[in-house]
Amino acid sequence: MKKTLFAAGLAALMSTTAMAETIGASIARFDDNFLTVMRNGMVDYAAGIDGVDLQVEDATDDVAKQLDQINNFIASGVDAIIVNAVDTSATDAMSQAAASAGVPLVYVNRQPINVDTLPDNQAFVASNEIESGTLAAFEACKLARAAGLAGGAKAYLLMGQLSNQAAVQRTKDVDDVIGMDMCNFISVIDRQTAEWSRDKAQDLMTNWLSSGEEFHIVFANNDEMAIGAIQAMKASGISMEDVIVVGVDATQDALVAMQAGDLDATVFQDAFGQGEGSVDAALALARGEDVDQKVYIPFKLVTPANVADFLQRN
Repeated sequence: MKKTLFAAGLAALMSTTAMAETIGASIARFDDNFLTVMRNGMVDYAAGIDGVDLQVEDATDDVAKQLDQINNFIASGVDAIIVNAVDTSATDAMSQAAASAGVPLVYVNRQPINVDTLPDNQAFVASNEIESGTLAAFEACKLARAAGLAGGAKAYLLMGQLSNQAAVQRTKDVDDVIGMDMCNFISVIDRQTAEWSRDKAQDLMTNWLSSGEEFHIVFANNDEMAIGAIQAMKASGISMEDVIVVGVDATQDALVAMQAGDLDATVFQDAFGQGEGSVDAALALARGEDVDQKVYIPFKLVTPANVADFLQRN
C-alpha cells in the first residue's frame, strides 16, 4: 500500500512539474494595432492556462534584436518560443538557432521564408494570405462594376513592408485579380510602400493627390494604411462616396470607418485566433505532441452588410 501511495504521489508531483511551462514570444512591433490585438489574445489565453508563463518581448522592427531575443529565450531555458517575424526572409537563422538547441518554435501571423522546410518541432500559425488580398481586391472590382466603372477605373496601391511576405502576397493578389477578364478594366496608377503605417499612408496619399490625377479605387495591404489614405482624401475635400477603399485585418478602427461610410471592404483576420493557436501549438510541441506544421485560420470578407458580425471580434 505504501509503495502504491508513494508511486501515486510521485506521479502527481511529476505531473505538476510537467505543467510548469514557459513560453518566450518575440513580436515584431508592439505599436502595430493588429499585432497588439494578437499579442493581447496570446497573453490573455496563456494566463488562463494553469502553470503556463508567457514572456513577451518587443522586437521594435529590428531583425538583429529579434534574433537576440530568441537566443536569450533559449539560454534562459524556455520550453517553447513563438515568433512574429520582423523580416520573413530572415527566419532561417531563427529556425536553426531553436532547432540546434532542441527548443520548439512557432511562427505566428507572418509566413517565414522557410515555411516549407521547417524542422519537425516547428510550426506556422496564421491565415492564408492568398485569401486576404484576393477577397479585398475582388470586392473592389465588383463595387467598381456596380458603380459603372467597367469602362475603365484607375487605382492606387498602398503596400506594406516589402520584406514581409504578407505585403508581397497581398500585392500579388491584387495583380492577379485585376488580371482577370472580369476585372481587367482596373489599372494601377502607382504603387508604393507605406510600411503598414497610417501616418506614412496619409503622407503618401497626400503626395498622390497633389498630382491631380483622376482615380477611383485605393487598394491597401492593411487597414491602417487604408485609414491613412482616407484621412488624406477627406482632408483634401474628396467625398468618400466617390472612391472605393479596401483594406485587410478588420481592426476596430477600420470597422468604425466602415460604419461611417468611409471604408468599403476589409478582410477579417482573426487576431485572437492566431494568438491562441500559436500558444496551443507551442505547448503541444513542448509536450511532444503531433502538430500540423501549417495551421491556417480562415479569412472572412467584411462589408457594410455584415460589419455588425465583427464589431466584437478584433
